[in-house]
Amino acid sequence: MNGMNEFKLVLIGEAKVGKSTLMGCHLFGKFQKNYEPTLGVDVNPLTFKTDHGEIRFMVWDTAGQERLGGMRDGYYIQAHCAIMMFDVTSRTSYDRLEKWHRDLVRVCGNIPIVICGNKADSLFEAETFVKFYRQKQLMFFKISAKSNYNLDKPFLYLARQLLGDRKQEVAKHPSFPKLIMTAEQLSQLQEDLKAARACDLPPESDDDL
Repeated sequence: MNGMNEFKLVLIGEAKVGKSTLMGCHLFGKFQKNYEPTLGVDVNPLTFKTDHGEIRFMVWDTAGQERLGGMRDGYYIQAHCAIMMFDVTSRTSYDRLEKWHRDLVRVCGNIPIVICGNKADSLFEAETFVKFYRQKQLMFFKISAKSNYNLDKPFLYLARQLLGDRKQEVAKHPSFPKLIMTAEQLSQLQEDLKAARACDLPPESDDDL
C-alpha cells in the first residue's frame, strides 16, 4: 500500500479532559499549558507515515459542553472511527462516557472506537475505570499529553482496524507544524461542516441506552 488513506476521526469527551491538548502535542510537538475551550468543532489533518504508506486522519475535535450537544451530533456524520477521552482524575468525565458512546453509535453505527484515559501520570486506581470499556468490548489506553505517554497508540490501533492490518507500525511521528490544506481541500471541509450542521439525525430513544 503506497497511496494515501484518509479517514474521518471524531475526538469526543467532556470539556477539559485533554482533547485539544492531545491534538496540540501531535500538531505542534509540545504540551500546551493554557486551556482554550473548543467552540463547536476544530478540524485538523493528522498524517502518520507507516510501514505501509501514509494514513491521514481528519480529526474533528468536538466541544465538550452539553449546550452544544445537538449541534455536535451532526459532526459525527460519516465518521470512520472515534477516540473517546476522559480524565482519570475526574470520575464525572468517566461516568459520562456512556452518553457519549450512545450518541456516537446512534449516528455512526459500529465504527472502531478507542477510549483514552488522559493524565495517566497522576495517581489513580486503574480498576475504577475498567467496567465501561470491558462491557462495550472497546480498546482502552492510558495516555498522558503532559508527559507524551502512549500518544501514538490510539491512532495506530485505529489505523490497524480500518486497514485490516494488525501488524502495521508507525514509521514516523506526524510532521510538524500543522499540514497546510489546499484550496480544494479547504472548500470540501467547509462543505462538510455546512452539511453536518444541516443534516437530519437519527432520533434518540430508550433503545439507545
